[in-house]
Amino acid sequence: MRLVKPARFLTVFYPSFLWSMPKGEKKIYLTFDDGPHPVITPEVLELLDTYNAKATFFCIGNNIQKFPDVFELIKLKGHIVGNHTFNHERGFKTKTEEYVRSVDAADKFINSALFRPPHGIMKHSQIKELKKRYTIVAWSVVAYDWDVKLTPDKCFGNVIRNAGDGSIITFHDSEKAAANMLQTLPKILKYYSEQGYTFHSL
Repeated sequence: MRLVKPARFLTVFYPSFLWSMPKGEKKIYLTFDDGPHPVITPEVLELLDTYNAKATFFCIGNNIQKFPDVFELIKLKGHIVGNHTFNHERGFKTKTEEYVRSVDAADKFINSALFRPPHGIMKHSQIKELKKRYTIVAWSVVAYDWDVKLTPDKCFGNVIRNAGDGSIITFHDSEKAAANMLQTLPKILKYYSEQGYTFHSL
């Protein structure tokens, strides 16, 4: 089931997740999952610079280990980083102890109080353990940029039909998502900037 916006049952099932930010100031919160990537992430950073936009990058520990300079560049540019596990484990397919170990392994590189579960879901036992130390971040809108069956226009439509003040929008700085994301992101930045929105980190 593809949910561009979270269904009510998800917000009820995961009440401790951060699903959106406060409204009232025309702010958009862009987030990027699965990086850093040595080519794609720097391209994203350049696009964000063009609009003086800040974002939050939920990084995989294994990718940071491989591309530490790109990870440092994210922070140097003034963006916020968050934990996305060490190996992008699926919560429901991973024992809680193993899942927490993966988060802890990533934290040695990331050192952030923000965590986003890969695929957006996890066991309640994992939540119980991790919410002691992290704000668990979900989303208001998913662009589905990683879906190779979608066009950039479809991804753009997914966002503009559903995102507004206080929305947390999810993109991916990954190879699978790059074709859609790198064409959609500049359009999103332009569209919302022209409406008086600004872009912020969490």
